[in-house]
Amino acid sequence: MPSDQARNPLAPLLPPAAIRLHAHADDWRDAIRQAGDLLVASGASTTAYTDQMIQAVERYGPYIVIAPGFALAHARASEAVLRTGMSWVSLDEPVRFGHDKNDPVKIVLGLASHGHEEHLAALQLVAALATDPTRMDALEAATTPEELLKLMNQGEDK
Repeated sequence: MPSDQARNPLAPLLPPAAIRLHAHADDWRDAIRQAGDLLVASGASTTAYTDQMIQAVERYGPYIVIAPGFALAHARASEAVLRTGMSWVSLDEPVRFGHDKNDPVKIVLGLASHGHEEHLAALQLVAALATDPTRMDALEAATTPEELLKLMNQGEDK
């Protein structure tokens, strides 16, 4: 029987300490900043990477809003990334990023990546989550990081 970590490629990348549920953000920059703070706290990146994620949206627009209510905050791999990792911020009050179709955003997933290969399996799972409204509703309702991670695993057991 595979371990929880083997069944869920997010497990090594998204520790409970990198999850903040039912947060408040003043705007999209604050939402990304919170996702970046969690990446820093988990040892995945430095604060410079958080600034790079915000600068990417300022430069290229809200392309990170990849599904209704869901933003994948990231920047190019750089020396500010210490290891591949993720963070999760769910917002009680969604914020607007300026995306035509997918605003407002309720969940910001922060991604710090050392390379392209390390996080592909995790991104496939995230893409499946972000495009499944039923699962997203369940994840948004999670009250603890452990519950959120368990809900992610349940979807992979099918």
